Amino acid sequence: MAIGGVWCPRAEVKDISKSLRALKSLHNAGGELKWIKVSPSRLAFYMDLIDFFFSRPSLNFRCLIVNNKSRLNHEFFNQGSHDSFYYKMYFYMLKVVLKPRSRYDIYLDIKDTRSAHKVAQLKEILCNDVFDFTKQMIGNIQHIRSHESELLQLADLLIGAVAYSNRNLSTSATKLAVVEEISKRAKHNLRFSTFPWAEKFNLFVFEPQNV
Repeated sequence: MAIGGVWCPRAEVKDISKSLRALKSLHNAGGELKWIKVSPSRLAFYMDLIDFFFSRPSLNFRCLIVNNKSRLNHEFFNQGSHDSFYYKMYFYMLKVVLKPRSRYDIYLDIKDTRSAHKVAQLKEILCNDVFDFTKQMIGNIQHIRSHESELLQLADLLIGAVAYSNRNLSTSATKLAVVEEISKRAKHNLRFSTFPWAEKFNLFVFEPQNV
């Protein structure tokens, strides 16, 4: 399981989104960008996307990888709820990114129609973690559908590559080439945690505890 996201200054969202749409148009890549749609005919497009991410100083990525999901014990750690675990992992993924003197808008890929209260809890926990009891650090946190955001689609591609590598898959030469290119540009093996302070490309591998 992999949970991740990309982030950038609010002032650059429109320009970055416009550039990503231009790349799609250049490669005649219509529709939504998703890891599951990676195909040999679009390899040059994916390579340009990777280059765009690593060449844009203001774009950053963090991903939390959960290894050995079979060892998860939701009854012991998460009140019997996979959803509680899911949002707990979102907290650990986001807490390294957020700085208490900055203000953030957070957009999550929609999981289901019953998640609104979990999102509200996530905001409260994130703010309390940095003693932001007036809830000023997070301006907005909400679910959106991935087709509404080029940044969310870029995140899906990067998360997909990390998950593919950590699952030790080799079903697609194109996906392997994308994984290899990301690893080369990040100067890091996608199966291992980076230094916690890594900002451009940050990975954290979570190992469930034995009970």
